[in-house]
Amino acid sequence: VQLQASGGGLVQPGASLRLSCAASERTFNTYGMSWFRQAPGKEREFVAAINWNGGTTSYADSVKGRFTISRDNAKNTVYLQMNSLKPEDTAIYYCAAAKPFATAQAMGVMPLNSFASWGQGTLVTVSS
Repeated sequence: VQLQASGGGLVQPGASLRLSCAASERTFNTYGMSWFRQAPGKEREFVAAINWNGGTTSYADSVKGRFTISRDNAKNTVYLQMNSLKPEDTAIYYCAAAKPFATAQAMGVMPLNSFASWGQGTLVTVSS
């Protein structure tokens, strides 16, 4: 499945931003989906995951209560709503498709090379 991430930009601390990740295949609705991020000089890290039907989600501790992952299978799209953004949220954000019916909790600990597909990334910069 091909993934196209969008929605990044430059925002001030405390602002909100919504990222989107559009998938190319109708089978999108069977994939578990995740968001990762990579800050300059740091390793790629897990941000959030959602299972195939949106029934379960999981989040990194650093974004719990501020970020919300959701999906619209009719539009083959997964979203990441980011509120109360902080400078430390600055990173390139990537969406990733896991194997069909992967659980949200499993995606939080899966090795990066276990994911079937990756989007190209979208840059989020939080700065005053």
